[in-house]
Amino acid sequence: MILQRYIAANLAKGWLLVLLVLASIFGLITFIQELSHTRFGYDALAVARYTVFILPQQMVSLAPVIVLLGSMVALASMDRYNELTIISCTGFPPRKLLRAIALPTIVLMASLWACMEYVAPQLQQTAEQQRHALRYRNDVRIPDGGVWSTNGSRYIHLHKMLEGNVPGDISLFEFNEQGQLERALKAKTAIVSADRKWQFQGVREKKLVDGGLQTRGHKTLEIDKLWAPDELPTLSLSSDSMALSTLYNYSQFLADNGQPMAKYMSAFWQKMLMPLTVAAMVLLATPLSANLGGGRDRSFGLSMGIGAIIGILFYLGAQIIFALGQLLQLSMPLVSALPAIIVLLCALFMLRRMNW
Repeated sequence: MILQRYIAANLAKGWLLVLLVLASIFGLITFIQELSHTRFGYDALAVARYTVFILPQQMVSLAPVIVLLGSMVALASMDRYNELTIISCTGFPPRKLLRAIALPTIVLMASLWACMEYVAPQLQQTAEQQRHALRYRNDVRIPDGGVWSTNGSRYIHLHKMLEGNVPGDISLFEFNEQGQLERALKAKTAIVSADRKWQFQGVREKKLVDGGLQTRGHKTLEIDKLWAPDELPTLSLSSDSMALSTLYNYSQFLADNGQPMAKYMSAFWQKMLMPLTVAAMVLLATPLSANLGGGRDRSFGLSMGIGAIIGILFYLGAQIIFALGQLLQLSMPLVSALPAIIVLLCALFMLRRMNW
């Protein structure tokens, strides 16, 4: 038990070391890039705050590479100082070695899922919203041209997103089966409820009556089957800034309304299965770094170089697999799990040949 805790502690230290190094590098790069876009209230202090807020999302996306390098740092360091050799000579079986590695890995996987749901997306959304408000001195956070959505014969255009994620300058059009416009709405703002019902405020309605459009005003008007409150902040951001639950619910909403949802469902499965890839990476790093007697003539730096090359190739290969999966319209869960399966098979093959 003591040896298992010692191995697990070294593994966690290796992950933390690589995390700090990569966070420093990516943070510095982001900070320097953002300094060239300072204006108005978006000064160096705001840039630093923005950099810190988006770092968790960047590190989560690099988690497989981080754990691969971190595991190799920890295990190769122990092998370098003959600690693994001594542990092996005590009769410590390979299954206990794998168990010692599995315990911190399971904790890391749970932490990643929690971070992707409760921490990283919220911080990135806050960072993007604050940057936009400071750089442009306004609270409108929708891309130029606004956002369109469709639900059957209904089309809605959201032109603004005001402070507090309040939709503004809203247009809605409804058509009949013949493609003829039946109703058109224009609203100043809307109050959004959790059940996707919007209470339009300051409404001007045009409705088809006896072949002609009649105009009338409403102080409030309720419309259902629109965006949910937790989806509103993401309308001006990429799918990477969505929490797992938001991605899934929004994908189902799009599917129910006949809208393209492959992009969001693919992002959901990639995030959902990414901790499994992390576990496979830890398993792969074990025979690469703890192969007793297999790397005596190999320097520590060379081991790290091999790990870095594997990490880069994995990242590029995974992106190619995800892109081909969407292009060929393959099963998204299978495509998202494929990188983890490939790494796992390689790890199992190398574990069978590992000298312990």
